[in-house]
Order: sequence, then C-alpha cells, then structure tokens
Amino acid sequence: MTDQALLALGLFIVAYVFIVSEKIHRTIVAMIGGLLMIAFHFVDQESAIHHIDWNTLGLLTGMMIIVSITAETGLFKYIAIFSAKRVKGNPLKILIILSMITAIGSAFLDNVTTVLLIVPVTFSITRQLGVSPIPYLMSEIMLANIGGTATMIGDPPNIMIGSRVEDISFIDFINELMLISLFIGAVTLVILAFFYRKQLRTTEAAKLKIMGMDERAQIQDSALLVKCLTVLGLTIVGFFVHQSLGIESATIALSGAFLLLLLAGSKHLEQALTHVEWPTIFFFMGLFVLVGGLVDTKVIETFASAAMDVTGGDLTKTSLLILWMSAIASAFVDNIPFVATMIPLIQDMGEMGISNLHPLWWSLALGACLGGNGTLIGASANVIVAGMAEKEGHDLSFMKFFKVAFPLMILSIVISTFYVYFRYLA
Repeated sequence: MTDQALLALGLFIVAYVFIVSEKIHRTIVAMIGGLLMIAFHFVDQESAIHHIDWNTLGLLTGMMIIVSITAETGLFKYIAIFSAKRVKGNPLKILIILSMITAIGSAFLDNVTTVLLIVPVTFSITRQLGVSPIPYLMSEIMLANIGGTATMIGDPPNIMIGSRVEDISFIDFINELMLISLFIGAVTLVILAFFYRKQLRTTEAAKLKIMGMDERAQIQDSALLVKCLTVLGLTIVGFFVHQSLGIESATIALSGAFLLLLLAGSKHLEQALTHVEWPTIFFFMGLFVLVGGLVDTKVIETFASAAMDVTGGDLTKTSLLILWMSAIASAFVDNIPFVATMIPLIQDMGEMGISNLHPLWWSLALGACLGGNGTLIGASANVIVAGMAEKEGHDLSFMKFFKVAFPLMILSIVISTFYVYFRYLA
C-alpha cells in the first residue's frame, strides 16, 4: 500500500471513529472528511462529484417529500387506531398488529419514517391500555429493520446497493428478499409475543377506552389523502417497472414527489422541503466522497484482494463471510458507512475473478439490514425510538435492548445463512 493510500485510510478511520462515537454530528464529520479527501488530493473534485451516488440521494429526497405530505392527512394514525379496534383492544393482538403495520410501512416507505409515524400512536394506545410501551417499542424497532430488508427502498443499505449495482432492480429485491424477510419477521414476532406475554394484560375498562377512540377524527384532509394515495400508488408501480422503462429509481421518486406537490398545491412546498432530512442527505454526500478517496488510492482494491486470499475466491466462503461480517459490524457501528465501503470492495472482487456477484449482494443486504437489530445503536430507527421513549419517561437502555435483541438478531442471521446457502450456493 502506498503512503498516499495509508494516509487516505488513516483519514477514513479517524472519520469513522468520530461517526461511531457521536461526539460530533455524523453529518459534520462526513462532510469535513470528504472535503479533506479533496484538499489532500486523495481524490480530485471532479472525481469526488462522480463518486456521489445522486440516484440514492434523489430516491431518499423524493420519498421523504411524499411521506411528509401523506403524514399531514392523518392516515397513519387512522390505520393504527382502526387496527387496534379491530382486535377489540387486546394488548397482545395490538402488539402484533402494530408490528405488522411497522414492517409493511418500512418496506414501502422507509423504516425511519415509519417509526416516527407509528411510535407516537403506540404511546397513545398503551396509555389508554395502562400497559408498558417497551414491548411494543422493541417489536416495532425489530420489525422496522426486518421489513426494511424486504425492498430496495426500505432501508438505506438496500437503497445504496440498488442504486450502485446496475443489474439489480426494485423487483429483484422483492423476489430475493421478501419471502425470507417475511419468515424472519414472523419468527421474531412470535418469540417477542411469547416473551412479553405476561406484560400484555389489561382491564376490560381499558379495552373499552380503545374501542371509544374515533379513528375517523384522525383524517385531517380527505381530498389530500386521495391525492397522496394515488401518487404513492403510481410511484410504487413505477419502482416495479423502472428498469424496463430505462428510468432510474430516483427519477421515479422525484417525479412522484413533485407530482404530489403540484396536486397538493404550493402551500405544501416549504413544509415538505423542511421535512426532508437534509442532515442525512449531506451525510451521504460526504460519505460517498470519503469512500471515493479509498477507491482512487486503491485501498479498496487492496482489501478486496486480501479478502479473496482469505476465501480463496470461493463463492460460498465469500458470501457467508460477507453475511456474518456485515451483521456483526452493523450491530455495533452505523451500517450506512459500512455498506458504502463494502460496495466498491465487492465490485473489485468481481474484477478479480468472482463472476456471479449476486449472492454477495444479497448477503450484504441481509447482513447489514438485519444486523442493525443487534444493538440500540445498530440502526437509525433504533436510536430514534429510544430517544422518543426517553422523552415519554420510559427507559429503553442499551443493555435492556441488547439482552432481547442481540440473540434474535443472531437467530435471523442463522436463518439467513441457510437461506443464502440453499438458495444461491448449494
């Protein structure tokens, strides 16, 4: 490795340590790190712009706009209350229903947005029932990450893989990951329901309070709701057919976003743009440049070569190594920078002799997304829910989460190991 490569790697490691420590906001760290990569000539400005995955950024921005406008209608609160009443206020059944809603929402919106919409309703329902919200929050966190695994737009690692790998489409993610995600989600939900069953009991009076809630009162704007559902439906259809149309997924998402803004009226424009998570967008930009510096200085190529030496270029060993390494790493560090580093590494493996990269991509997606369930800091959704719980006076500590979630995460990766092996490698 050259001196320049070692310096670039050192800069990346320092940035990564600051990102993981959270002493400084990760967006500031990523942007300063990316700019230093350019300042020290590890990557030139033109190449840095080329390394930024604008398809990922466009897809994220478009979906954030659509979801923010849809949230204004009260649709998500309506769904949660309606579902709770359908099971007659039974706490255990409500946990299952809210978790299923979270999983579905995470698959077709994104897991961070989904928990931001579902968790406040969860607090409201658990207050009415007089039960602890912790079992519900645990289940919603885990199902959010599992649901996000199922589609290209559900979790940032999948968005990044789908945007950077030309021969993988939205429908491919559903074909390859939907069924295994459903199975893992079902297993996880059954175990959590059994584990928390004694905490999920309430009185008949409390159940009557739930039955007395009016879900229709949650709908704030029926006309806007129709427009949102129409555009959201068209956008999802667009994701299914984007590859056959020769249109990138970002174009579909942004087209849907600005069509909805056109239909909803300009009064929603500023509020929708305010709800775009700009720190996340700039974090991605800085991160892509940081990783670009490793690509241009041949650091990624060196690590790819080392990985090939360890596995001997064997597809089975390489796939399972990526699956488990991604899961363990993503449990303890943010999966976004990890996946950003792994993508060019896997691409380099393809140039070194592994002709069929698809098992590696699906191993990376499963490991990175499911690994986020391992600890409270493993995924953005986990951190957000813990913060919301703290504001409500409920302690969802690192160890309390770890004792329940880490074994379930390991179980999900064991299941994924069998799936990857028998689906792609046997």
